[in-house]
Amino acid sequence: MNALTDFTAPRRIEATPGDHDRTARLCADLPRRMVLDLPLVDASTAQTVAALLDGGARSVYFLNAHCANLAHTRPAYSAALGRADVILPDGIGVDLAARMAGIRLGANLNGTDFTPALLQEAAKRGLSVFLIGATPGTARRAGEALCRDIAGLQIAGTLNGYDDVADPEAAIATINASGAGIVLVAMGVPQQELWIDRHLEHLSPRLVLGVGALFDFLAGNVVRAPAPVRRMRLEWGWRLAQEPRRLARRYVLGNGRFLWRAATHVLQRTSRDALLKRGFDLVFSAALITLLSPLLLGVCALIRLDSRGPVVFRQTRVGKGGAPFTIYKFRTMFTDAEARLATMQACSDRKGICFKSRHDPRVTRIGRMLRRYSIDELPQIFNVLFGQMSLVGPRPALPREVAAYPAGAHERLEARPGITGLWQVSGRADIGFDKMVDMDVAYVRSRSFVLDLMLLALTARAVTSGRGAY
Repeated sequence: MNALTDFTAPRRIEATPGDHDRTARLCADLPRRMVLDLPLVDASTAQTVAALLDGGARSVYFLNAHCANLAHTRPAYSAALGRADVILPDGIGVDLAARMAGIRLGANLNGTDFTPALLQEAAKRGLSVFLIGATPGTARRAGEALCRDIAGLQIAGTLNGYDDVADPEAAIATINASGAGIVLVAMGVPQQELWIDRHLEHLSPRLVLGVGALFDFLAGNVVRAPAPVRRMRLEWGWRLAQEPRRLARRYVLGNGRFLWRAATHVLQRTSRDALLKRGFDLVFSAALITLLSPLLLGVCALIRLDSRGPVVFRQTRVGKGGAPFTIYKFRTMFTDAEARLATMQACSDRKGICFKSRHDPRVTRIGRMLRRYSIDELPQIFNVLFGQMSLVGPRPALPREVAAYPAGAHERLEARPGITGLWQVSGRADIGFDKMVDMDVAYVRSRSFVLDLMLLALTARAVTSGRGAY
């Protein structure tokens, strides 16, 4: 009997306790962290690419927020993930889930950025790639796009993801005969993982990856693609297109994991969601002003006793749509700080156009304490009340920063700036300008009310740690 004749029969796919042990033995040089009950790779793009191409692993899957929810409801898919040799963290939803468990992953290895980086190194090593998936012609067009962007890449063959794999025996024979070293399977989640899991032992290529909608992006089927091949320099990639609000149905911040039972499916990215966000900003800011009024008055007194000058610092910032507004903060610097800025530019600790110095001599004694715990930001609650800012959003930029923006950075101005956001909960001043912009743009593209709630919850941890606050 031909060894391939039973391919259409489902394989027994219950996960066993030894599945994760097997994964740990493969690609042992890749560090992993347990997130969402799965061992996710915690390494840079370069480290992961090298480990995969050096051998030791065969099946590679990406896990985003949508995948996590599917695994929760589909035992067969969950078991397939349990048998994967390598699982890569994909998207801010998984990163947020890790933070909820007190884990900080080093890099976001999303498929649209990571896969081209992998293929670029594969081309240098003379490895060819076989593409399976999507609608007729999509894999072929995706292969053509990859060849244009990656010098020396060899496409060993392509198959459509529907009719061409209806006969698994013929499809696998074609793949094996091609001599490909890598197979990319883009059938969508969870079909691609189940297909790989069922047929992996009969495939000859050394590496098989499930890559989701990558071919659609490369082939131009999706209008607004993240230009993965042209932006491989962005190791984090911070794509919020994975909709972390789906993940929020299951996981929320706290000492452990809890089922999120709120009906988040009704919170769509519509005008209703925008109204909900503004209503929440209005009610919450008014409540905060009332509750924190004794603290605000006490801080005013301390600032007045510490140094001469106004208690509240006013500055022009750029808001939604590029409209200027006056931002309010507690004064943390001496009154001649702006005049001394020109002489301080060479001392900036942050790369990019935003000045930030860890040991800025312009900061007062009380100012250092206020910055350490982000108390200096509290007057911005009034900006939220007046509708100039939101509780959650991109960092409010200075006019001179906006004037120096690269083209892609202007998208961050499509939302109201926020007191907190992705940048604030991820390290603040420790993060360079380019990554800050990437985070803000990612937030603008996929903002939702539930995501705002998650970021507000994470803000408490960020404030307590004081990381990047100076």
